[in-house]
Amino acid sequence: MTERKSSNPAPLDDQLCYAIYSAGMAIQRVYKPLLDELGLTYPQYLVLNVLWREDQQTVGAIADKLALESSTLTPLLKRLEAAGFLQRTRNPENERQVVIALTDQGRALQSRAGCLNDALLAISGQPLANLGKLNHEVRELRDTIYKSLGGWDAPV
Repeated sequence: MTERKSSNPAPLDDQLCYAIYSAGMAIQRVYKPLLDELGLTYPQYLVLNVLWREDQQTVGAIADKLALESSTLTPLLKRLEAAGFLQRTRNPENERQVVIALTDQGRALQSRAGCLNDALLAISGQPLANLGKLNHEVRELRDTIYKSLGGWDAPV
């Protein structure tokens, strides 16, 4: 990024937001054939990843971790349930809450999904330490921005 004083937008290559966005798109292109083999879309993978870390969460908790609206998440969850990867049940203590739990089939995907990280590491040509540092820096930037906006709380 270069410092600019003009009111005109900076060229795309000088904009951090575009660099992060286009890097995300490139990563998703690396992941797509691997996710296709697993029968998942990238957003579905993100949902499962949240559940692999901690099973049996409410729709609201998953939405918070992914910075999504519950209404955006519900169709994804329905498709994952139809595919046999998770189960949705009403919380008996609060009927307004839906609890999402992995099925055995959904848990089994976790070990097969490790190939995504391996593929990114291989194609990036970067040492693991470099990618780890970049990940840390981007998460810090994200968290600082959200904190300033008073919005989303990053998952711990």
